[in-house]
Amino acid sequence: MQQVISLILENKPGALMRVTGLLSQRGYNIESLTVARTLDPELSRMTIVVDVDSLQRAQVIKQMNKLINVLQANDLSEVPAVVRELVLLRIRTTQESRTAVLKEAEIFGGRVVDSSSEGFAIEVTGAPEKLGEFVDVMSAYGEVDVTRSGALAIALDSKKLRLQPPVPTVGQPHAQPAQK
Repeated sequence: MQQVISLILENKPGALMRVTGLLSQRGYNIESLTVARTLDPELSRMTIVVDVDSLQRAQVIKQMNKLINVLQANDLSEVPAVVRELVLLRIRTTQESRTAVLKEAEIFGGRVVDSSSEGFAIEVTGAPEKLGEFVDVMSAYGEVDVTRSGALAIALDSKKLRLQPPVPTVGQPHAQPAQK
């Protein structure tokens, strides 16, 4: 079953490797992974979608919270959250189908970011399932090339983040993260 995990971690070399290493050591396949700096340049937010047995979800979160550089790991799979992806799709289509392609893109909330005599480049954001449907619909109109961003997720609860201090590494002083 798909588990959506949101992490806040220190923006340091090796942090991403530790998280992905934990998952690969346990034999979990990462379906998508996105990571970027937050408003605080010392912190990053990571969203991971991984296929995990429902009985082991809590254990995965506990193990991630113990990792060096991880300040907070949360399972967003069963809580109110917004999960979105971005799809960039290039479609080569006939002149006769161009109007229909544009109408379909509009229905899915797509935006044409480039056009040529051969077709269009369209961007669409939304729930992963919606984007899968968009790709299927566009495939009926011509040859498509697709790239997806991977999931981004944020919890909708109003709880303030409670960041845990990072696990100190041997030989490093214990640093406190910036609280917001």
